[in-house]
Formats: sequence, C-alpha cells, structure tokens
Amino acid sequence: TAPNLINFIPHKDLEKCIHALEQRSNNRQRPRHSSDDDNLGRHQCFHNKKRCFSCGECGKAFTTKSNLTRHKLIHTGVKPFSCDQCGKSFTSQSVLKSHQLIHAGIKPFICDECGKCFTHQKNLKSHQLIHAGVKPFICGECGKAFTEKSNLTRHKLIHTGVKPFSCDQCGKSFTLQSVLKSHQLIHAGVKPFICDECGKCFTRQSDLKSHQIIHAGVKPFICGECGKAFTEKSHLTRHNLIHTGVKPFICGEACVYDHYGPNVGHS
Repeated sequence: TAPNLINFIPHKDLEKCIHALEQRSNNRQRPRHSSDDDNLGRHQCFHNKKRCFSCGECGKAFTTKSNLTRHKLIHTGVKPFSCDQCGKSFTSQSVLKSHQLIHAGIKPFICDECGKCFTHQKNLKSHQLIHAGVKPFICGECGKAFTEKSNLTRHKLIHTGVKPFSCDQCGKSFTLQSVLKSHQLIHAGVKPFICDECGKCFTRQSDLKSHQIIHAGVKPFICGECGKAFTEKSHLTRHNLIHTGVKPFICGEACVYDHYGPNVGHS
C-alpha cells in the first residue's frame, strides 16, 4: 500500500495546512462582504441578474460594469480589434473572434428542419423563424413583416427614398448594396442563372423564376378590369395603361395620330 503522506509532514506545517483548508471551507460558506453599501448592491445585481448599469447614451442596461464599459465603445466609434484577414474592425475581441469563424468556414450551428448551417447561433435562430412562419418585425409604413430586424431596416430605406449605393458604370442608385452588386452583373455580362427547359440565361435569379413561369403556363397576374392574365407583374402594369387612357410615349415626328390614324406623318 502507498505510504500515508501525513506521516512525512512536519507537525507545524501540518497544522498550517489544516488551518488553511478550514479557512477555505469557511470562505465558501460565508456570505461575501463589501466595503460599502454601493458595492454590495452592485454585487447583488449579478446574483439577481438585475441590470443595474445603464448606458447614458441609449439607456441599455447591463448586469456588470465591465459589460457597460465595452458597450460604450459603440457610441465612441472606437473599434480597436481588427481582423487580420479582411481588415474589418470591431468594438470587442469576442465579436472579432466570432467574425473570424466566417473566414475559417466554420458553421457549427445546424438547422434541424433543413440541415442548413450557420456561423453564428443568432443567424440560426433567425433562420428558424422562417420554418415557424413567424415574422415579428413589421414596417410601420406599409405593414410588411420580416423574420429579421436587419431586413426590416433595409426595407425602410424604400420609404425614405434614400439610395446610398451608386453604380460607377451608369450612375444608377440603389437602396441596398446587394441589389447594386446584382445590377453590376448586367454591365459585366454575367448570366449565371440558366433555364433547365430552354437554356436561356439570366443575370438575376428573380428573372429566371419569372421566365420559368412561361414554361409552366402559369399567369398569376390578372387584370381587374378585363380579366386578362400575364406571367409577369410588369406586363400587367403596362397593360393597365390601356384602361386608364394614359399614353406616356410621345412620337417625335409631329405625329397627327389622333386625327388621321396611326401612320399619317410617318415615312
């Protein structure tokens, strides 16, 4: 059997060890004391999960002072933590580490419904709202609902008329950077979306989907005046001009169409 180590410890040192163990045990059971009432109150906030530390700028509250200090960097605009891959900067190191997962291609959060993977848990939670059919973020202007707050924020730009993203090729402006990038494919001549039926290529996926309706024979856009149906909404919009009597296109040949017929005055 192994020798009892207590037999080899001097008596004085053994007493010190026992005393230290007793002190440690007592400290675990004894309630923590603070030097003043304020410190005690702040400490109790942590145990009670109360948010006692409020930001003077936006009113957001935190359980610890350190979390409030990190939060305040958002309002100062200081972003001391930079990504060595892309140069993007962040207010906290934890957010930087979370961002670096994107470059590493790590997607540890998997949707149980469809198997789609995500880098961040918050993105998975937002995605799961789609399966649940929940759209908690509603536009106050038009009532359109969204699964994510960021999508609602981008949508609101439509109502403000702000188009901050401009094409350097033609000067056309857009509300979203993603829409600008999609538009720039037109100038590049890139048409990555191909129809399986006829092989026709399209710059945008939305254009391909509209085209595929033709092959399916579906005409979902119906005129409320005469009942004529169309495959695309834009075709219905143009058709509706017939019923309104609006003629926005003017002939530059001094055409006398209204009095003598459609071809008079043309060569």
